[in-house]
Amino acid sequence: GLRVQFEMTDIEEAGLVKFDFLGLRTLTIIDWALEMVDKVRAVNDQAPLDIDAIPLDDGATFEMLKRAETTAVFQLESRGMKELIKRLLPDSLDDMIALVALFRPGPLQSGMVDDFINRKHGRAEVSYPHPDYQHELLKPVLSPTYGIILYQEQVMQIAQVMAGYSLGQADMLRRAMGKKKPEEMAKQRAGFMEGCAANGIDKDLAGNIFDLVEKFAGYGFNKSHSAAYALVSYQTAWLKAHYPGPFMAAVMSTEMDNLDKVVPLIEECRHLKLTVTPPDVNVGGYKFTVDEQGRVVYGLGAIRGVGEGPIGAIVAARESEGPFKDMFDFCRRIDPKRMNKRTLEALIRSGALDNLGPNRAVLAAAVEDALKAAAQNHTNQNLGMLDMFGDAFAAAEDNDVYAEYRQVREWTDRERLAGEKDTLGLYLTGHPIDEYERELKRFVSTRIVDLAASREPQRVAGLVVGVRTMKSKRGDTMAFVTLDDRTGRIEASLFGELFDQVRSQIESDQVLIVEGDVSNDDFSGGLKLRVKDVTPMVTARVRYGESVDIALNAERINGRLVESLRSCLTPYCDPSGLPVRLHYRHPEASAWLQLDDRWQVAPSDDLLLALRDVEGQTGVQLRYR
Repeated sequence: GLRVQFEMTDIEEAGLVKFDFLGLRTLTIIDWALEMVDKVRAVNDQAPLDIDAIPLDDGATFEMLKRAETTAVFQLESRGMKELIKRLLPDSLDDMIALVALFRPGPLQSGMVDDFINRKHGRAEVSYPHPDYQHELLKPVLSPTYGIILYQEQVMQIAQVMAGYSLGQADMLRRAMGKKKPEEMAKQRAGFMEGCAANGIDKDLAGNIFDLVEKFAGYGFNKSHSAAYALVSYQTAWLKAHYPGPFMAAVMSTEMDNLDKVVPLIEECRHLKLTVTPPDVNVGGYKFTVDEQGRVVYGLGAIRGVGEGPIGAIVAARESEGPFKDMFDFCRRIDPKRMNKRTLEALIRSGALDNLGPNRAVLAAAVEDALKAAAQNHTNQNLGMLDMFGDAFAAAEDNDVYAEYRQVREWTDRERLAGEKDTLGLYLTGHPIDEYERELKRFVSTRIVDLAASREPQRVAGLVVGVRTMKSKRGDTMAFVTLDDRTGRIEASLFGELFDQVRSQIESDQVLIVEGDVSNDDFSGGLKLRVKDVTPMVTARVRYGESVDIALNAERINGRLVESLRSCLTPYCDPSGLPVRLHYRHPEASAWLQLDDRWQVAPSDDLLLALRDVEGQTGVQLRYR
């Protein structure tokens, strides 16, 4: 085709036609999803899926749409669109085409959307187009939209069937209505009236219908555009309903450069009861994939801190020599230019090397030696020398390559999950609240899943996984905090003074105990909580706790241990905190010693973790009354 750099109007004057070509990411999603779907179908002896031949009246797809479970469905995933879907309850492709055309400021503000919904659900009379001004000829034109003039094509069809316009004349009418020029409209009106008169249509009726057409033409949407988009939306919805694993893997693969978008998609996988496994250097590749068990495997390309180069090298090495046996074998087979300490540590923290060693702490301890051995091996190969390390690697197959690293302390759940949050953007192999479970039973008796709407205030604990703020009409700041306790999620709202008092305590990944009124949330279909009181974990521990107890073995007490404890406690000293007690233990005797008030501490997670890492002592415990 001819490419020109002139405006649309100039092009048309020259007798050329303007085309718009849109590139849609969604078409890539469908293509990648089909690639995975066809692998699943091949295992079941089914032919490849032809996405253009799927039934357009699929019950499972429309049931999913009516529940507004449209996250990742093309065009239908915004909060406002979900609200519209819940009101309209689409049950046909015609309704989906209408959704695209209705979800715009004009139709939403004009009352046209309400009219459309009321007519669809039988709460308002369907007329063509108005109870007082309608004509049988318009029934086939307007029946797909319950008598509402919604599309530009309907404006053209009305002119054709009532006034005998040709398609060319009807298109001129459509354009004139879009431009809203009074003198042009007067001409069009006269032509329309004349055509209706020739068809024996009453003058008053013709005039009133023209006025209605003119009124709604401003909101008219191009149906062919809407239909093309709605078909793509339907195809993505159908894939989500029937092949959720491949579909979600494809969607996440297109968003890998943006972890903020991947995280809610992983949450959607969980909502769909899909298992998401950590990335694995022996399975999958750069993109998200689906394994033989139907689980979604996290894409290596979505690990923060690991670039495309290392991943290409990993996949190439695996494809040429088979799966990696351990981390030493892994490093030996990857070009040292592609694998540095930072990249290797990111892979470990993400869980991508879990199948190559006993645990992440041991793998992390062996990083430097594995990289050094690999670099030496590579140098020797380049020099054509006899590879002593090659023998070492071969011999190691029979021995425990991790023998000298196994004495390291295994990571706590909190440390393991923090590594996942840093590299993957979310917690994948557990939930931080698990660590608090025994403690939380002292503070709350209800889990989020057990909450119900009630007039009595209820108390619940949860991890802060999202915070959004907005200004009220009075200018106050209000916050909506999403709390998650692994059994479920709830949005907790804080208003005015309460939010101002506690805003410094509300941080992502902190555990909060909140009390307030629980009621039904019309938007989500779930529950919402209006907060009256907020208690951070540290405050709850001080309120219900008795002391921080540190056990010390007599034979390990020395000046270095005392100094380590002093420097560990000092940053957390707080006169309103808990007392610290030392439990002195000797084979022949033991005694308790309480430190004076100057050493009262705020019992935060950071303090308790730091104390556990002080060498020479045997443990730390938060004692409750």
